[in-house]
Amino acid sequence: MRSLIFTCLLFLSAGSAAYEYEKQPGVAGTITIVGSDTMANLVALWSQHFKQIYPHVNVQMQAIGSATAPTALTEGVASIGSMSRQLKASEIEYFRRKYGYAPTVLKAALDAIVLFVPLDNPVSGLSLEDVDAIFSVTRYCGGSRSIDNWMQVTGNSTGKSLPIKLYGRNSVSGTYGLFKQKALCKGDFKVRVNEMPSSASIIQSVAYAPGGLGYAAFGYAYSGVKVLSIAGESGVYIPANAENIASGDYPLSRTLYLIVNKAPDEALPFMTREFLYFVMSQTGQALVSKAGYVSVLDKDIRRQLYLIKD
Repeated sequence: MRSLIFTCLLFLSAGSAAYEYEKQPGVAGTITIVGSDTMANLVALWSQHFKQIYPHVNVQMQAIGSATAPTALTEGVASIGSMSRQLKASEIEYFRRKYGYAPTVLKAALDAIVLFVPLDNPVSGLSLEDVDAIFSVTRYCGGSRSIDNWMQVTGNSTGKSLPIKLYGRNSVSGTYGLFKQKALCKGDFKVRVNEMPSSASIIQSVAYAPGGLGYAAFGYAYSGVKVLSIAGESGVYIPANAENIASGDYPLSRTLYLIVNKAPDEALPFMTREFLYFVMSQTGQALVSKAGYVSVLDKDIRRQLYLIKD
């Protein structure tokens, strides 16, 4: 029955809805998911609902950072890797040397990196050039001077000089790597950026830090802080919302991935495959929205169902 549903789904129009997951017999055992801290809440939601369908399934999760996912998958420690950035060429080659083929990469959700300040900060948006001049010592994005005080952004009209206190992720985080690439033009961070172990800790720190500025994933609850609009090359300030992230208009949009070890012409382990079917289903993608992220486009769902089908 499922193969018939997938066959039909592959030929549906781009506006069609994702398929609904069907419970299968014999799903039991342990799945281990290793990788992104950004995706921790989302993976936890998927896991909880999957366990409601299959009470005899145990989902183990390690959410230290995206850099841990490729190694865990290659060494066979993880059933699934979760990543908030794309695989590096070196990570793919490491996997390929062991197995003779590349890992299978699936789009699981759409996300963005957002910048935020305390609620009383009068600034409502920054350009990418400003962001680079604030966070980076190299200023590869073209800034003529380092920005270290909010008066350099607001001008003298505020009459208030306030040093900018910077907060960001640590180097094992995919958010760190993507921010470095997109917002710093692959430059280097200033040494005074406070590296934090999670997005939640950054948000909390900025909320109580006069002059604070931090970056984190879109899918977190931003209590006590204000999210800034960002201007790219067009100079137009784009708010970080679901519509702008899905369209790619928001300059710091990104994709969240799940990676698996699928040999050519061989089926994935049964339970791993069922978990991925669940993630791609209407229910799984509804949980993406519930977690604060943006659902994957239907055309990508159809393509990925084909990649992981029996």
